[in-house]
Amino acid sequence: MKTKSSLLYLGLAGFCLGFVQKSEPTLKDAYKKDFYVGAALNYRQIGGQDAQAMALIKQQFNTISPENLLKWGPVHPQPDKYNFKPADDYVAFGQQNKMFIVGHTLLWHQQTPNWVFEGENGQPASREVLLKRLEDHINTVVGRYKGKIGGWDVVNEAIDDQQGDLRKTKWLEILGEDFAAKAFEYAHKADPKAELYYNDYSLYHPEKREGVIKLVKGLQAKGIKVTAIGMQGHYGLTKPTIAQVEESIVAFSKLGVHVNFTELDIDVLPNPSRRQGADIAETFGADAKYNVYTTGLPDSVQQQLTKRYADLFALFRKHRDVIDRITLWGVTDADSWLNDWPIKGRTSYPLLFDRQYQTKPAFRAVVQAAR
Repeated sequence: MKTKSSLLYLGLAGFCLGFVQKSEPTLKDAYKKDFYVGAALNYRQIGGQDAQAMALIKQQFNTISPENLLKWGPVHPQPDKYNFKPADDYVAFGQQNKMFIVGHTLLWHQQTPNWVFEGENGQPASREVLLKRLEDHINTVVGRYKGKIGGWDVVNEAIDDQQGDLRKTKWLEILGEDFAAKAFEYAHKADPKAELYYNDYSLYHPEKREGVIKLVKGLQAKGIKVTAIGMQGHYGLTKPTIAQVEESIVAFSKLGVHVNFTELDIDVLPNPSRRQGADIAETFGADAKYNVYTTGLPDSVQQQLTKRYADLFALFRKHRDVIDRITLWGVTDADSWLNDWPIKGRTSYPLLFDRQYQTKPAFRAVVQAAR
């Protein structure tokens, strides 16, 4: 139940946003003939602690993704315990605002509790036990939101970064190479009308791209439909090149699938990672040389960020016949995971809205690219 003060705050938040940005077209309106434009939502937003962000989400976006609340660990922490309250609130918000709702993610090697892979006496679970747990989890989670969540990231980040082989995970070790096929089969059975996706980062790398193509072809050969490949857009100011991104869009579309850009953000900070990726296991200690804009973004870098977003959205629009959705990974700069990865406590500027919920020059360049 909302108090009068919280309702007043929500109203003021909406008024302030409308006042500041009333003359600017919204992202969802600018691209309404091309593709959905969305954002990933966090617990604070869904829990009602960030009214300004929620007003901004309603104003600007027509699709939403959950940053963490539908991953296995948060939603199914123990064998006999599900934590559906945040996910229920997330789905209800999307329905109330007539948004395309995405579920993320059903099978991943990260944020999956250890118990999922454990058998008796500390031994690894058998294939049969793990398959049953996977089926029960997918049937319970997908089944709960059947007809409400429009599309699911069924399998997340299953391809190795270097060679394009299947990533060595407990899923592969225990289940064998058909783990992805089983996940897609269970998801389709739980909601036959939902779109089903494979999602991964650094898909502009030729080796990783070929690994995903091989995986999807293998699924298709078994009669399993993959609606789209999600290309996580965790990019830098110069890498990858627009040509590299385009090569993957074209290559994936030749499989007869669509393409989504599922986790778009631009890291403007120096990155100690050996690659431009999103491997959350790769972290580093604090170092000032990787946190260089603590008091604000220099105009020269702001201009680079603006051009980068403009170039990317021009590319997306060029391929709007095969692109269904562009989702930014966060709402404002303050929300971004890049403030804490690969080094905790950085001041990052990767999104279209600043820490005061105001549009950045990159926002206006993205809107302009739609024209």
